[in-house]
Amino acid sequence: MAMRNIFLALAAAAAFLPTNASAQFPHFVQRGAPPPQPGPLGRPPLPGPPGAPLFGIDAERADFLARSGSANVYFGSGSTILGAPAKATLGAQAQWLLAHPDIVVRIEGYGDPRDTRDHALAVGAGRADAVRDYLVLLGVPALQLSDVSFGEERPGPGRAVTVLVR
Repeated sequence: MAMRNIFLALAAAAAFLPTNASAQFPHFVQRGAPPPQPGPLGRPPLPGPPGAPLFGIDAERADFLARSGSANVYFGSGSTILGAPAKATLGAQAQWLLAHPDIVVRIEGYGDPRDTRDHALAVGAGRADAVRDYLVLLGVPALQLSDVSFGEERPGPGRAVTVLVR
């Protein structure tokens, strides 16, 4: 009789425990689908189940990354000068943007987090301007482009990122 009461007490207590074992035991790995991997640029994966067709701007972003190779353009420390690898990436981006004149992009310039706030903003603005100017030089309409500097507010030193907005 005492053993039965112990089992009933354990069963009642178990009803209040979380059913997700991974929440209770973070080292526990469930079988089945693998955990989601980061998407492009280390961002969360695109919405929808894996292999699901993408629509709208999500499809455009995936096509842009596939055809241009990267949304990132890298700079040297404290530099706003475009090197040969950056120009090659921007050449591929320009080709894609010229084929999609209805798409508007934002160029995000990032400063170095070790700099002062004002200097990081200036370097980030210089990087975004350099990318924008080079894309315009390659024939992309200026109205299709906008730029912004994030300075040290967001991590991302040494780069500018081309982000499809709409």
